[in-house]
Amino acid sequence: MSIRVEQLTKQYESGQKAVNQISFTVEPGQIVGFLGPNGAGKSTTMKMATGYLPPTGGTVIVNGYDVRTAPMDVRRSVGYLPEHNPLYLDLYVKEYLRFAGSLHGLSGVDLSRSIADVIERVGLGLEQHKRIGQLSKGYRQRVGLAQALLHNPPVLILDEPTTGLDPNQLTEIRQVIREAGRNKTVLFSTHIMQEVEALCDRVIIINRGQLVADSPLVELRAQADGALTVVAEFESNLADAQSLETLPGVQSVEHLAWGQYRITAEAGTNLRAAIFRLAADTGLTLVGLRQQEGSLEGIFRELTK
Repeated sequence: MSIRVEQLTKQYESGQKAVNQISFTVEPGQIVGFLGPNGAGKSTTMKMATGYLPPTGGTVIVNGYDVRTAPMDVRRSVGYLPEHNPLYLDLYVKEYLRFAGSLHGLSGVDLSRSIADVIERVGLGLEQHKRIGQLSKGYRQRVGLAQALLHNPPVLILDEPTTGLDPNQLTEIRQVIREAGRNKTVLFSTHIMQEVEALCDRVIIINRGQLVADSPLVELRAQADGALTVVAEFESNLADAQSLETLPGVQSVEHLAWGQYRITAEAGTNLRAAIFRLAADTGLTLVGLRQQEGSLEGIFRELTK
C-alpha cells in the first residue's frame, strides 16, 4: 500500500489534539477524498504524511518509508500541494518549475521535458512566460499542481487543489487528477461534494481530529439514499422547532433561514403528510414543502455536526 496511517496523533503544547489516533490506508491507484469541516485536522494530517510536521504519536508509512526515520525518502515519493500554495511571485512560471525540479534532482534534458509535460497537462501553456505574481489565483493553483507532478511521484497529496478555479478550470484540473490516479495514489482534501462524486473511489471523513467515516463512495451513496430529506418553509420561524423533531421517524432538524427547516427522516417515512398535519393542528402557515434527494452533503452534515 502507498499510504498507511496507524494511530496517528498530533497534540500541541496547549493540550489541544488536532489529530487523535486516526488510522487508514490508501492503496496504489486509488483516488481518496479526505473530508472534514474547517479545523477538523485534515491539513495537519497531510502535513504529517508528507514529513513537514512531526507526529506526536503513531506511524505514517508512505511508499514504504516511515516519515520519522526516512523523511527525505518520503518527500522524494510525494507530490504535495499545500492548502496555502507557497509560490515565489517574482519568478516566471518556467523559472519556478526549473527551480522546483532541481530540488528533486532533475536537470538538463530530463528537467526540460518534465517542465514541458506538466505545463501541457495542467494547462499553463499561455501563461508559462509570465511572472507568477501576474497570474490569477486559479492559474497560481495550476502552478502549484504542476510542481507537485513535476518529478513524477508515485503518491500525490493535494490539500484543496481546486481552490480558486472557475468552472472551466475545475473540469480541466479534475481530468488531470483523474488521469494521475490511473497509476498513482492520490489523497486530496476538498469541501466540494461534487468533486468527491466526480473523482473518488473512497471517502475518509474526520471531525475534531477523529475518524468518523472510511467507506467506498458507493457505500456512502447507498447510505445517503437510505434517508428522506424535505425542506419545509413556514411563514415565520417556529416558536418551538422541537415539534418537528417529535414527528415519527425524524432523525434531525436543521434551521436553514427565516422560516426554513431541513428535516431528515428514516426511509419510508411519510414525512410530508406528517408536516401538513402538524401545521394544521398547530395553526402554522406552511408556504412551501419540497423533498430533497439523499446526498453526500447530508451524510457529511450528519457525521460532522
